[in-house]
Amino acid sequence: MPRWLLLPLVAVALFATGCAALAQQPATTTPTRTADYVIIAGVPGLRWDDVDPDVTPTLWRMAERGSIGSLSVRSARRPTCPVDGWLTLGAGNYAAWDGQPVTEECRPPRVTIERPDGIGAFLPDQRAVVRHNQEKLRWGAVPGALAQSVRCSVAIGPGAAIAAARPFGRVDRYRPSLPDDLAELLAGCVLSIVDLGTVAGEDPKERAAAAARADAALARVLDARPERSLVLVAGLADTGQSSRLHVAIADGPGWEESWLTSASTGRVGYLQLVDLAPTALAALGRPAPDRLFIGKPATTAEGRPKDLPTAIARPADADREARAQRHVATWFFGLLTGAQLLLALVSVPLLRRARRSGGPVEERPAPRWLVATVQLLLVGAALAIPAALIADLVPWWRGDHAGWVFAGVVLLALGLTTALVRGLPWYATTLGPMGVVAGIGALVVGADVLTGARLQLNGVAGYSALEGNRYAGIGTVGLGVIIAGVLLVAGCLAQRVRRYWRPVVIVAVGGAAVIVVGSPYLGADPVGAIALTAGVSIAAAISTGGWVTFPRFAWATIAGLAVTAGFAVLDLQRPAAERGSLGRFLTELSEGTGGLAVQRVGTANVMALVSSPLSVLAIVAAIVVWFALLRPWGGLKRLFGLYPAVRAGMGGIAVASLLGGVLSGSALTVAGAAAALTVPMATVAALRVLDNAAVRTHPPRSVSEYALPASDGLSQRVPTAGVGAPASGASPGATDAGEGQPATSSAAATDVVAPQR
Repeated sequence: MPRWLLLPLVAVALFATGCAALAQQPATTTPTRTADYVIIAGVPGLRWDDVDPDVTPTLWRMAERGSIGSLSVRSARRPTCPVDGWLTLGAGNYAAWDGQPVTEECRPPRVTIERPDGIGAFLPDQRAVVRHNQEKLRWGAVPGALAQSVRCSVAIGPGAAIAAARPFGRVDRYRPSLPDDLAELLAGCVLSIVDLGTVAGEDPKERAAAAARADAALARVLDARPERSLVLVAGLADTGQSSRLHVAIADGPGWEESWLTSASTGRVGYLQLVDLAPTALAALGRPAPDRLFIGKPATTAEGRPKDLPTAIARPADADREARAQRHVATWFFGLLTGAQLLLALVSVPLLRRARRSGGPVEERPAPRWLVATVQLLLVGAALAIPAALIADLVPWWRGDHAGWVFAGVVLLALGLTTALVRGLPWYATTLGPMGVVAGIGALVVGADVLTGARLQLNGVAGYSALEGNRYAGIGTVGLGVIIAGVLLVAGCLAQRVRRYWRPVVIVAVGGAAVIVVGSPYLGADPVGAIALTAGVSIAAAISTGGWVTFPRFAWATIAGLAVTAGFAVLDLQRPAAERGSLGRFLTELSEGTGGLAVQRVGTANVMALVSSPLSVLAIVAAIVVWFALLRPWGGLKRLFGLYPAVRAGMGGIAVASLLGGVLSGSALTVAGAAAALTVPMATVAALRVLDNAAVRTHPPRSVSEYALPASDGLSQRVPTAGVGAPASGASPGATDAGEGQPATSSAAATDVVAPQR
């Protein structure tokens, strides 16, 4: 294959994979008008374990005939206290009442409500709240946008007044409590918001009593509801420092016995608080202010069990898992960072003593059993995140000691996967452990994405529905693992083929991963797919040896831009409610609101940098690579010389993980997850190539005996037996230059001068 044709073919292949990732599937039905009236009944703090056929019979019957789901109550302040929950409901966007941090339990809303005419009400603080959200916060929320989108609205209760107040503070019709003429009041406006009270605390008796009072008030609302009305019941806020998933029920025409979902979550059974406002307007057949609302209208999904206790058990179990995940994830990643740092410190003296001098006096090498043990521990450390994903196959969160159960399951999964790697025949070769471990990591994440990303949702090594950032597809940790796994596997496989076919192998393996990551029906992360495309392009460009020259950089850039353009064009062709982050950003940019998106990403990067343990892991990995592995005694340079395709894969990992983290607002989180797999395996490979670095054969009596005929009269380069020497414990047939392939770099050969004939 001509050299000038190779990189254009790589660019075409990457473009084709990017387009295939966004192949159109039948679009979901756009919500249409289903009701003449909408009633939103808010119960801050209401969870699914509060719903009981005896304590809350009205809620129970409503859930039986309606659609149900788990409600994530994210707002612009965390935790989302009731005042922020009501305000976010009315804004259709992440909003906060003020800038004061929540340091204690959430207090009841202290809002001044004036009633100058006895019909409506006025909130004198509303203008200041609007200014705070517009000038101080990064979401551009306008409190009162929901009420501003209808002709008139009704508010019953102080919380409802916060949600129904227009941006200038006016509430059209207001009652402090449920009146006697409730039916007439609810029929007076197309939108009504009702405050049914708060369910707070952790005492079962107190919660049951509060839930029963809310249920009795809901019964009165349902008795007085107008015909063709949609009633939404939402536990729209937390009541303490701990965030939880809450109740969401929709009861009305077209909302019978189904799951709730929305395009903003992409996950059946999950809804966001910001989705309630667009849902109300969509049910009324009214347009939503797209520049103000960040949520999407709720829709129904089939598959809900007919038996209500079985159906309710699913969101209740999701709440328990999400709550346990938050506590367990903190110490898991903290321990992982500490373990990798400890292994790095232990590996440094082994690296310094691994290369034998080959002279008459040698420094005593480290004991073989110690080197083998450290290498096995490094394999286990690299498999920690895949093992944590596998652990979510077991419902560890249901017990009283969830953390200990999770630790036991992870250790079991880690032991089994490490034993699998150790038992395979490829473990004896130099690149065998790296290729197998990388393959396990990529397969675990890829299989999870292909089956609906169930292991990542609320998983320790995934993402939490309580955070409100992602509910489906691949998360930042999974993205880092699949980037590292795919590019390392591609590098190891490419090392086994001829030099000019290496870019083809890397593009083939990387292109499949681009489809999995970028498809909106699989990984649903076009930004991650673009970052992975950049990494694959760089890896393909330098896989044949050498560095990034201008022609290579130009073709890699063209390939990346081609895939980005393909993602952008096809994403913009999808309905607005179904577009990914790339399509939404381009839409906002065309509307002049792209600055808010950039600001949100920048703020998210800063927060992730200072709060994520994986940021520390990424920094530790960079220090280990720069001050140890890349030193003359570190072995990584020799590894790169022997295996240029592996060097290309690691270069692609650095580019893709850093780019994916910055563009997605997760800073070094993606790079930390990638480093957790890459650096331990690079250390194992470096130890092995250093162990064979000084292996020599005895020189022949006459060099001319081994000289090759040279037709041009020039000296030729002849590899010595030292290149083919097996790694420590390797079989005699395994060579050091690509498991049977001759080395292509000058570091892999010894110059033997053949005399001219």
